[in-house]
Amino acid sequence: MDAILQFMIEWGYLGMFLSALIAGTVVPFSSEAVLVACISMGLNPVGCVLAATAGNMIGGMTCYWLGTLGNMKWIEKYFGVDQKKLERAERFVKGRGAWMAFFMFIPFLGEAIGVVLGLMRANVWITSLSMFLGKSFRYIAIAATALGLTTLFA
Repeated sequence: MDAILQFMIEWGYLGMFLSALIAGTVVPFSSEAVLVACISMGLNPVGCVLAATAGNMIGGMTCYWLGTLGNMKWIEKYFGVDQKKLERAERFVKGRGAWMAFFMFIPFLGEAIGVVLGLMRANVWITSLSMFLGKSFRYIAIAATALGLTTLFA
């Protein structure tokens, strides 16, 4: 894992995009660590946040499209999203609809929310917009925190 993180950091904005894309899917990965490292290396924080948000959005939409397949056995077997997570996400989303994609940044539950929204055939445009808002706010908060910490130690 350390070698992969180092590789992503060395690739700069492209590495930031790829790490966020991977983290947005059902594969566990820490794009936050790459974001903090890229900012501390001197890359433009706005560029890092944009790359991270774009990558994580695409990764999150793969969860949504996975849900549109509608085959729970495949989703559990091949993608490792277990039934308990999906049931928890379904209770969380039920009655609220596509706007709940805002919360897809939540660790361990976010991908399940995306899958459930796909299963429910939630409006793809509202899902995309609310997911974009949630993911961008998260990355902005992390970048702001990283910038604040680097100024403390500079």
